[in-house]
Amino acid sequence: MTPLQPASENHASMPPPTRPDRMAKLQWLEDFSLPLIFALLFILLSLSVDYFFSWQNMMGLALSVSQIGMVACSMMFCLASRDFDLSVGSIVAFAGVLCATVINASGSITLGIAASLCAGALIGGLNGVVIAKLRVNALITTLASMEIVRGLAFITSDGQAVGVADMAFFELGNAIWLGVPLPVWIAILCFILFAVLLNKTVYGRNTLAIGGNPEAARLAGVQVNATRITIFLIQGVIAALAGIILAARITSGQPNAAQGFELNVISACVLGGVSLMGGRATVSGVLVGVLIMGTVQNAMNLLNIDTFYQYLVRGGILLTAVLADQLKHRHGDR
Repeated sequence: MTPLQPASENHASMPPPTRPDRMAKLQWLEDFSLPLIFALLFILLSLSVDYFFSWQNMMGLALSVSQIGMVACSMMFCLASRDFDLSVGSIVAFAGVLCATVINASGSITLGIAASLCAGALIGGLNGVVIAKLRVNALITTLASMEIVRGLAFITSDGQAVGVADMAFFELGNAIWLGVPLPVWIAILCFILFAVLLNKTVYGRNTLAIGGNPEAARLAGVQVNATRITIFLIQGVIAALAGIILAARITSGQPNAAQGFELNVISACVLGGVSLMGGRATVSGVLVGVLIMGTVQNAMNLLNIDTFYQYLVRGGILLTAVLADQLKHRHGDR
């Protein structure tokens, strides 16, 4: 008979954890690391920064990130399909100027809002056509449209801020409902809408498929060009909506508004786990990314940190997010 092995030897001979177990643990860490980081950051700032956790500051924080959150929802689709859009900041400025100009000329708030949304759709649609149909690189296309649309904002306004005489327009950016500013409610609706689009519709699945492998998506019957054009068109509409709300908040359309806006939006998306390689995005991740960027900005303002140093911090956050995305992509390829 074979002698029994000691218990210690039996324990030592147990097989190591299987690869699926390790992958499950890594996936759990990847899924929940960002919310945990945000929770720890929020608690730390609440305990260390005066007035950070006050209701007034919380509402100010939510209001300050509302426009970034709106555009980040549509930018998420753009990045997930392996594209990106640098023109959103210029669309925000142009939409605000155009809305104010049309309202003053016609006396109709509805007409001003409709004109701006249509202009945003046209600019976004043209971006999509040039990129999808004419095969021009998204960087070059949206960089060119960023300059063109910013120029249109200055031409339309003659280089000056365009005030609005109708006080009812300001309610769009300053009204309070259930104690929460209206722009925050609009941002919440955008997150809900785009969560449904991403997770429950063919449009969302096709977007991720295009980002994962455009050629495979085409062979599977996905209308790649049409989907990409639609993504940019929606991007333009949402950026225009953000511009209208910004104009209502600051009581005028300003051609130099939203400078660097596109970088803040892209930073929030990448920080929220949207892959620059395409094919991966979550609305919850984008929401947390927006909140982290806004919370850091808010805390630096409360601490009276010089604007020059704030640029360093925001740039460092963006670089860290991009490096994390690269590491995830390399790990996934193994």
